[in-house]
Amino acid sequence: MKKLIILLISVLFVSCKNDKEAKQTHISLEAETSILKYAKGFSITKYKNYSIIEITQPWPNAEKSYKYVIVPKENAAKTSFMKNEFDGIIITPIKKIVVTSTTHIPALELLNVERTLVGFPGTDYISSERIRHRIENGNIRELGKNESLNTEVLLELNPDVVVGFGIDGGNRSLETIKNSGIPVIFNGDWVESSPLAKAEWIKFFGVLYHKEKESDSIFNRIEKNYLEVKQLAQNTTTKPPVLSGAMHNDIWYLPNGTSTEAQLLKDANVNYLWSDTKGSGSLKLNFESVFVKAKEADIWLSPSNYTSLEALKNGNENHAMFKAFQNKNIYTFTNTTGKTGGVLYYELGMTRPDLVLKDITKICHPELLEDYELYFFKKLK
Repeated sequence: MKKLIILLISVLFVSCKNDKEAKQTHISLEAETSILKYAKGFSITKYKNYSIIEITQPWPNAEKSYKYVIVPKENAAKTSFMKNEFDGIIITPIKKIVVTSTTHIPALELLNVERTLVGFPGTDYISSERIRHRIENGNIRELGKNESLNTEVLLELNPDVVVGFGIDGGNRSLETIKNSGIPVIFNGDWVESSPLAKAEWIKFFGVLYHKEKESDSIFNRIEKNYLEVKQLAQNTTTKPPVLSGAMHNDIWYLPNGTSTEAQLLKDANVNYLWSDTKGSGSLKLNFESVFVKAKEADIWLSPSNYTSLEALKNGNENHAMFKAFQNKNIYTFTNTTGKTGGVLYYELGMTRPDLVLKDITKICHPELLEDYELYFFKKLK
């Protein structure tokens, strides 16, 4: 009897052990953390059967991070995860996706998965010709506004995942979607503090679509192009003084010295007149302080959303007092738009900072990049 009891206990122990191993195959000792060179807002950890994306900066001053499991369908069937351990479980391959910012669009195109996009809030803002064609053919549904998504249409689409964009985590629409069982994963590309860090978020989409090698290759090309232009600009001996922004309601808004816009100006080797300032958000200055410092600036970049010299002058007559205005040496990206008026820079500029840097370098150092034609910026007429 004693031997029989010991035998039964042994059988039960082995059975429980095997059952536990079968249901918890997500526990792995072999984890590989992908190295991100610039981005600070997310991390990627790869296991044998799945990957984990952790979003640490979905928006400024976020109080918590978000963890998501990306698991192929064939592995999901034999793998269990504790729901309270993750903020979402995303089953791949992704056949239908909804994204909520135009900055997400270029990654889908570069990875050749734009056909999976089925819904977007504010489709008129999309500039991409390929995506616009799909919108016109009814392949992509309009979802209203990002702050108040049309959840009825979205739930009807039943996407495999929604890539959310938020400024504080208070989007009730996204909560409704998540509670319905559709995974919502936050993308914080816009929170990053450097142009290349923002561009590196293409690797976020690389993981979602199991195209890590492709996303790495695409980013490496962008980085190489960017650094080559930066090096070329640093070899110039002239640093033209540059003004930016414009007046609105008696306040002049322009980039602070720690912004990504200022970083681009620094890498283009120009004398941005407010490069020594720090802070989050735009600088807010009065006209007098701007005029004293920038009245003789050679170049004026990104004069807010003004689309012509006349509109700029009508917006505030003081704009016409600057040397750059009088010499008609003002450049803007707001006039480069898609078919329905979406500004291309807001869509593609974050993913392709190499093109933005080329534009600024060409404008400020016309002797460089002789055969290059401006991509985003145009001279204000």
